Amino acid sequence: MADHRSSFFSRLAKTIAVAAGKPLTFVLAVAVLILWAVSGPVFGFSDTWQLVINTGTTIVTFLMVFLIQNTQNRDTEAIQIKLDELIRAVKGTREEVMDLEELDERELDAIRKEYLDMAERARDALETRRK
Repeated sequence: MADHRSSFFSRLAKTIAVAAGKPLTFVLAVAVLILWAVSGPVFGFSDTWQLVINTGTTIVTFLMVFLIQNTQNRDTEAIQIKLDELIRAVKGTREEVMDLEELDERELDAIRKEYLDMAERARDALETRRK
């Protein structure tokens, strides 16, 4: 059985990514923006008042990009492994497609063309059978 312990950063990234997607988080973000906007007259719409929201949003965005990317990378890798297992387990599949995500764009385009050609031939055969 696999060891399901993950690094502190992975757990933190996943927790924050999940929390960021909750409706309550959105409501809290909107509330912060409303409070900031309402406080504008109190601070005379000063440069410092504007700098607070600009700096805050920049910092949050900067950090969220890395946390969400970490979560996305792990999710994508897990999906690739699951797909590879399905390809390996199903008879008649082409096992050489198990690592396509490792190929460069030119190689992927060539394989994609093969599949497009197969699809075209299958549609032609279906159309022929219907006639």
